[in-house]
This record gives sequence, structure tokens and C-alpha cells, in this order.
Amino acid sequence: MGGGNQSTVSEFVLLGLDHSQNIQALLFMIFLLFYLIIASGNIVIMILIITDSHLHSPMYFLLANLSFVDMWLSSVSTPKMITDFLKENKTISFGGCMSQIFFAHFIAAGEMVLLVVMAYDRYMAICKPLQYSSIMSLQWCIELVLTSWTIGFVHALSHIVVIVQLPFCGPREIDSFFCDIPLVIKLACMDSHNLDILMNADCGVVGVSCFILLLISYTYILLTVRQSSKTGAFKALSTCTAHISVVVLFFGPCIFIYVCPLSITWLDKFLAVFYSVFTPLLNPAIYTLRNKEMKNSMKRFIIYYVGSKGNN
Repeated sequence: MGGGNQSTVSEFVLLGLDHSQNIQALLFMIFLLFYLIIASGNIVIMILIITDSHLHSPMYFLLANLSFVDMWLSSVSTPKMITDFLKENKTISFGGCMSQIFFAHFIAAGEMVLLVVMAYDRYMAICKPLQYSSIMSLQWCIELVLTSWTIGFVHALSHIVVIVQLPFCGPREIDSFFCDIPLVIKLACMDSHNLDILMNADCGVVGVSCFILLLISYTYILLTVRQSSKTGAFKALSTCTAHISVVVLFFGPCIFIYVCPLSITWLDKFLAVFYSVFTPLLNPAIYTLRNKEMKNSMKRFIIYYVGSKGNN
């Protein structure tokens, strides 16, 4: 990945979230707990959807993929951040930094497209129910998921092939807990203002276009729901509310970091923590606590597990 780079910098220094050892010890315990909840929560959702035949539908297939993506999105930077709380010198190799940038944008862009796919699924289910089962086949869902991964890969690759060619010969301190494009570009030994604008514009094309498609989809859905029966409208509205909550939680921080950067260090750190830790943390809660089928599936799983233990 770094073969064409003529950099004299072999590693970068991450300044992290705070310099106080007491606060870092507290943050270590908090984020370790958060990460364990993220991993276990998303794994439980995937297991429930895979093992429960009641959840073998396009919506839950896409939800399982979202849980998989969320788990890896958090894993790009959170484990490194957690271990760095215990270190005095927080460094990351050049290759490790480039890998963080690549996988963060690969997974994040893929999740954006996946959220659009989930909105499309709800649009077909609510606005075109008679055509839903014939259109949203398993094969079509797999193709849509693969499309989201492909777009994410191309988006990330378009960034990393530029970043690895930059000359890094002087400053190596990154005022954050992980490597990100705007912060790394500032360390390049060149005038990087235009490149920074170009990179943010590239991120904006993916983020804003996905966000606009989501707004259009949910507007159509909500207009259709108004004309439906009360029972059907309530169920559809409940499902869409969960989806919209996830969209706002994920796209909000990304838009302020890349599309409309405020250049306020503490706010950028908070937003980065929010979309890399809190969004994957809240997604399992949103989709399980607000979804009757998921709650019933969890009850069946617990009853089956307790019953198996009792028989043994």
C-alpha cells in the first residue's frame, strides 16, 4: 500500500482524547465496556436472524448485514483507541495509519449505501406491497449488498491511492485517536489545501447523494403511510422510525466532519467517537427494542436456551 510513498515518516503519534492519566483510565473502562456491548449486541442480532426462521425475510437479511458492518466499523479504530489509553506513547505505523483510513472509508461508505438499500426495501414493502415478494428476492438482496461493498471499496481506494503518494517528512502528530484523511493530509510536506477540499468533496458526493436518496425514500414512505389503515400505518411508521433514527445518528456526524467541517478539534473528536462507537452501540438497541419481531425472537431464543440447559 505504501510502495510508491517516498515518506521519511515511518510512524505517526496519536494525541488521543485526553492527556490526564486518571481520565484515560476511566475512558479505558468505559470504551472497553462499550466495545464489548457493540460486538456482543451485533453478534446476537446476526445469530437471531440466521437461526430464527421467522426472521428470514429481506428486511432482516439487510439488518444482519448492517450489524456485521457496524461491528467492523467500530473495530477499525476502537480497539486501538482502548489499548492506547494504557500507553504513554501512542504511536501508529505508517502502514497501520493507511489501513485505518482505507477500512474506515471502505466500511463507512458501504454502510451509507446499505442504509439506502434498506430504505429501498421499506419503500417496496410499504408503497408496492403486491410486487414486494417478487422483486426483493434473496438473490436481488445479495446483489444489492455486494453493490454496497463494491461502492465502499472503490470510494476508499480512490482516497488511499492519493494519500499514500503524499510526502510526509516533518510533523507526525495527529490530534485524534485514529488516522483520518483531513488530519493526515495536514501533515503532508506540501500545500494540501486544494487536496483537502477535493477529498472532502469526494466524501460529500457519497454522503450527500446517499442522504438525499434516503430523504426521498422516506418521504414517499411517510406519504404512503398516511393513506394506509391505522394498524398497517402504525407498524410501518414504527419500522421507519427506527431506520430514520439510525440514518440521523450515522449521517449527522459524517456530514459535519467531511461535508461541512467546523475545524473545532474537540468537536471533531466527539463526532468521530460518535459515529465510530456510539452509532454501532445504539443500532442494536434501536432495532431490537423498537422491533416486535426481534423481541419475540429473542424471547424464543432465551426460552430454547434455558430449556436446553434444563434438560441437560
